[in-house]
Amino acid sequence: MEESNKYLLEGRKTFFICPDVSMFPDTYLEDYLKRGYETYIINDDRICTIKEKVQVIIDTFKDSILFFYIDTQIEDINWKEYIKDLQETYKDSVLIGVLYAKRTKEDEIHALERYYLYDIGIKCGCIALEYQKEKNFALIDKVMFANQACGRRKNIRAFCELSSTVIFNYDKKKWLGKISDVSLSHFSCVFDLEPKLPLYEKIHDILVDVNGLHLHLDGIFVDCRQLEDRNLFIFIFAQPNGKQGLEEDVKTRLSEKIYSLVTDKVKALLRDLFQEEHKRNAANSSKNKFLFS
Repeated sequence: MEESNKYLLEGRKTFFICPDVSMFPDTYLEDYLKRGYETYIINDDRICTIKEKVQVIIDTFKDSILFFYIDTQIEDINWKEYIKDLQETYKDSVLIGVLYAKRTKEDEIHALERYYLYDIGIKCGCIALEYQKEKNFALIDKVMFANQACGRRKNIRAFCELSSTVIFNYDKKKWLGKISDVSLSHFSCVFDLEPKLPLYEKIHDILVDVNGLHLHLDGIFVDCRQLEDRNLFIFIFAQPNGKQGLEEDVKTRLSEKIYSLVTDKVKALLRDLFQEEHKRNAANSSKNKFLFS
């Protein structure tokens, strides 16, 4: 993997395997990011099998949660046997949960819970989804919170490209910096000519450009960290009324940008890795056929 992609592996990620979009739409994923959860949907396709995709995820993202929707019919997969094999192979190094459409028979619900939670021993629950999809967001949110899907971070950071800038006036001068990363709580930046800011100084009317998204906001300078050749300035967001954080309309716009910055790169990485895995398995299969023919 290229060195520039290593940061994509950071942080706990949650993958929903073959969910029913009528009960779990992909619009949930951006809203989960606001809660600090980095989430992805993995669907079946002809390019790469689900087993191949799951293996790539396990090998690549060492801190991940996998939720399997067991009511989706996938060729050559028996969910009970497959999930049992995964749990026995990886134990607690991979956190597994099970989702299914709510059953009407209590004995069927108890049988599913007994098998997955006690016989197999998965750690992230056996969750019945409601047919009213509006209820499922909070249901899964509660499960992810209980299983610490945020990992050790409170907010997801998006690393920015060189075009992302910050401009503000201070001490009768205009200061221009390059944004290094941004989250819903803060941003960090570097300057060629560095301002002398006292700690906890509040800067008004900062113009932030995050990959083409222009925002006017306030920030409080909270830290300065030494890099190799310059300092990294860290600001937390503040509202005009003095409260920390972003106003809701700004938060929504920035959340959309962070979501695309973070997940687009991970999705592109996954596509490449899925194709490589499928080609490798196909080549090995052809080699075995040749050896034993």
